[in-house]
Amino acid sequence: MNKIKREKTGNKYDSYNIRLSQLITTYGPGGIVDFEDQPLMVADFNYWTKYNIIHDERLEKILGVDEFRLYKDDSENNGVGVPFIRFPTWYFCPKCKELKSLDEWQNDYSKLHSDNKFMLKPQCSNPQCKKSKLVPLSILVACEKGHINDFPWVEWTHLKKGQICKKTELKIESNSGNLGLESFRVKCKCGAMNSLAGVFSKNSFEKLKIDEKYKDLFKCKGKLQWKGIENNKKKCGLFPQTILRNASNIYFSKIETSIVIPPYSDELNSLIENSRYYDALLIAKNMQGQMEEFIDKYIESIAMEINKSKNIDIIESIIKRKIIKEDSSESIINRNTYRLEEYNALMGKITPENFSTRDFKIDHPIAGKKYGINEISSITLVKKLREVRALVGFTRLNPPNNYIMGKDYLESYESKVVDIKPKGGNWYPAYEVRGEGIFIEFDSNAIDRWINNNNEEIKIRVDKINQNYNKDKSDEEKREISAKFIMLHTLSHLIIKELSFECGYSIASLRERIYCDMPGEDDKMSGILIYTADGDSEGSLGGLVKQGKIEKFTKIFKNAIKRAKWCSYDPVCINSKGQGRKSQNLAACHSCTLLPETSCEEFNILLDRALIVGNLENDKLGFLSSYIL
Repeated sequence: MNKIKREKTGNKYDSYNIRLSQLITTYGPGGIVDFEDQPLMVADFNYWTKYNIIHDERLEKILGVDEFRLYKDDSENNGVGVPFIRFPTWYFCPKCKELKSLDEWQNDYSKLHSDNKFMLKPQCSNPQCKKSKLVPLSILVACEKGHINDFPWVEWTHLKKGQICKKTELKIESNSGNLGLESFRVKCKCGAMNSLAGVFSKNSFEKLKIDEKYKDLFKCKGKLQWKGIENNKKKCGLFPQTILRNASNIYFSKIETSIVIPPYSDELNSLIENSRYYDALLIAKNMQGQMEEFIDKYIESIAMEINKSKNIDIIESIIKRKIIKEDSSESIINRNTYRLEEYNALMGKITPENFSTRDFKIDHPIAGKKYGINEISSITLVKKLREVRALVGFTRLNPPNNYIMGKDYLESYESKVVDIKPKGGNWYPAYEVRGEGIFIEFDSNAIDRWINNNNEEIKIRVDKINQNYNKDKSDEEKREISAKFIMLHTLSHLIIKELSFECGYSIASLRERIYCDMPGEDDKMSGILIYTADGDSEGSLGGLVKQGKIEKFTKIFKNAIKRAKWCSYDPVCINSKGQGRKSQNLAACHSCTLLPETSCEEFNILLDRALIVGNLENDKLGFLSSYIL
């Protein structure tokens, strides 16, 4: 657990606790954390003072950075914890009903406490309220460019008047006779008043029928609170959307993940990355640019430091591979291109002579026929793996396009990713996890035969998902979803659920990684990696690998298929023409297929159970329907 600094009082720091992994996955910069006494927003990573360095050469290349950093907790030794800011900044008192910004509350507090002017815990300054705890407002506004701000309380209150008074004094009133937001009204001392009815309507500010000059007051201010005051000067100009503070779409992390595979998991490679002279080489690279002229002088120093002078030729080749490289971040690649190397490693196609068994260890693939499952080519038991998870940005209102790696189309409509790379920095925040997994390679020929035999029906279902997925997306963001991908993705969910049912794993502890080629690609992939990984230094203890053995996995696999035949919401679910976010699923709901979003690569979309087990009209439509007929 990491401590977040709140405020220094005397010789002590009041602090909150948060997991280090949450800084990457859930509460990155711009994310709001609801603590017990007040909500806080995590500040920019530029304010980090202590950190550990993590390396993953493949991911560094595609993201165009030299390293990844994980915050190092030093708060117990009077160090500075992860910084934050107070947001939202509008609070009201439940007793006197006054509504003010924190600056106003702070000014009132300072007048009464000359000895300690900072209000550590937001409290009402009205003596009659007896230090009543202030309540933060839950209604905020955000736009698609990632900006967020307090709801325009002053402007909304004076909306009907069309003019803001010189000195606003707001109060919140409620009418128990009405239901919903109509019962809440904001009233100013000048007599202006307005209810909260309609604030959550789509394009509510843009549709206001008022004078354009007053309407402009509701446009997004372009504030980047997490970066500091100096970054709040540039206006945005879009009309924001009203949103609740605890809404799920207020913050979507853009996470890039990578499994460390040979030769990048080689022990010698790791020794070089942890060398002090290698760090100096990276600094010199950023200062000097081209390294060919003086890189040789570092090679010998690194070899001596890691006590590998006999391997100086190998060290030289590794360092030049790392340092003298093309800038892959300039090109946009899809996830498949990046994962092809992982796919080959998981299938045992890389010579194991230089494997580091701490980072990557697999058993020889077992033929699927030994499991009695002809549709599976082989199963690989992954006894050890290391995964690096890097936070590269975030979006609001709409999730990011996770299928594009390295560089997002920031001008696109659907996915406006806020880059969180520190200004002038050559790193992203990340953390690493270790674990184990089961890799399942399916017979591509069997999949092709299934598609050809049911071509017309499959095409109708896949076209429907493609239509819903690509709707409102720019040309650059559009993606062709294949029947094979939907089938593999859905099957992955079903197996994870069954592992939870039969083996005691919590669903949230398991993750998926889909390996599937896109239409037209030469390199074919038809695989699923189901794995568990945590922040422990050694990962899990072999429990998942044990479930991949012949005597256990056959039962798990077949039971997963049989269980998927019926859903408690059938026939509604199996006959669905579109459900889930923006109708991007067909026969898939929470009762039968969906997982926690931390386990799913696609935010629980692009799923169709009918492609596994068939539907009411055609039992043979499913790829694996033979196991339940």
